[in-house]
Amino acid sequence: MYTDRLATGISGLDEVLYGGYIPGRAYLVRGGPGTGKTTLGWHFLFAGVAAGEAVLFITLGEPVTQLLQSARELGFDPTQVKFLDLSPSSDFFAEVQTYDIFTPAEVEREPTTQRIVEQVQMLKPQRIFIDAMTQFRYFATDAFQFRKQALSFLRFLVEQGATVLLTSENSPEAPDDDLQFMSDGVITLNFTAQARTLSISKFRGSDFRAESHSMRLTSTGVKIFPRLVPEIYTQPFTLENISSGIPELDELLHGGLERGTITIISGPSGVGKSTLGLQFMKEAAGRGERSVIYSFEEWQETLVRRAQAINIPVHAMLNLGTLSVVQVSPLHYTPDEFASLVRLEVEERQARIVMLDSVAGYRLSVRGEDLVSHIHALCKYLQSQGVAVLLINEVEAITGEFRATEVGISYLADNLMFLRYLEMKGELRRAIGVLKKRMTDFEKTLREFEISRYGIKVGKPLTNMRGVLRGVPELLDEE
Repeated sequence: MYTDRLATGISGLDEVLYGGYIPGRAYLVRGGPGTGKTTLGWHFLFAGVAAGEAVLFITLGEPVTQLLQSARELGFDPTQVKFLDLSPSSDFFAEVQTYDIFTPAEVEREPTTQRIVEQVQMLKPQRIFIDAMTQFRYFATDAFQFRKQALSFLRFLVEQGATVLLTSENSPEAPDDDLQFMSDGVITLNFTAQARTLSISKFRGSDFRAESHSMRLTSTGVKIFPRLVPEIYTQPFTLENISSGIPELDELLHGGLERGTITIISGPSGVGKSTLGLQFMKEAAGRGERSVIYSFEEWQETLVRRAQAINIPVHAMLNLGTLSVVQVSPLHYTPDEFASLVRLEVEERQARIVMLDSVAGYRLSVRGEDLVSHIHALCKYLQSQGVAVLLINEVEAITGEFRATEVGISYLADNLMFLRYLEMKGELRRAIGVLKKRMTDFEKTLREFEISRYGIKVGKPLTNMRGVLRGVPELLDEE
């Protein structure tokens, strides 16, 4: 959509800004201490270095020696970056400096300005990073003078052909409203006990993604995980059935599940929900299709052993690349980070079935945020890509009255399958049924559901059973 852009050096931020910064403009990065402002600037400069551009780092706080060390720790090679060090040296404290007529700001401003002008005109950089612009306040006698000087300074840099990224150390005592007004774009970084986030509040000349996006500081710099908006990624796909490979189960579903649909498999612990999902993946692997399981509770080794014991060759599927099992640690990812993992599997590795095992486990990874809104966005995105979604939903009650889900997500389901425990003639049995199917009709009866070392077996309709959903199953006398 936008072609004339400068890469930010962070793929997620490029996505948020629809391609990157607009050349020849000044952008403000604001946030408290430790939010990642300087690291964001490093990415900006090194994206320029990679493109063969001249870049300049103007520092007014941190000395160059510390900046060089920080860059190397992030894996950057700072030898191609030019520096203008305006930070105070130790000599300033050691030497006695008094001014009889002029204020310190008036005396120091002229040589500082001259140094900047000379460096910019000599180097002619395409990218300039200023850290931190708020230090210029100490060169001004009042707020009006600072605003006038700062605006003139930024215009000078832009007129010299530079795109400028500047930081501000905003606080209630020293607000940066004036810098926000004079900048062409405003990027705000936040850091709380729950998460780091990035948001854009201003971006002249272009649209942008206005949501709050997850951010992570790593050993290699900043990573941005854009908030998932399903409508952006919609693409056409062919609606077709996905067979389970079990004729009786396909009869129950009138042909199987459909691509681009969301299926909730609901039932109590241990009843076979994940195994049922694996059956669809086993059949898909036979067609050469890739599936992904995001496991929030069960370790991969346990899953492999359990599947092998019931004739589902998970180990072979993993080796062939037709299945991936991703172990997700609770509270490790934000919803945006997890959505980015899923997008990678779908867009780059062509996953056609995605299973979340389970919804309750996913809720732990959301870090206290609203479960329904995030899982809604993720499922609708997958649906728009033609991916079949399987949501494993565990209900707490092993017996008793039937409940489809306990977290208010049943409205998402195109298909709702449920598994129940039954007591029949003194034995504990299982039953499977379909409560909802949007795309086609479905069988209204229950069928017996068995798991053995030969795999899944689905029996004939249990027409002689009553009261299963009420939790009081009754076996009728056969006539």
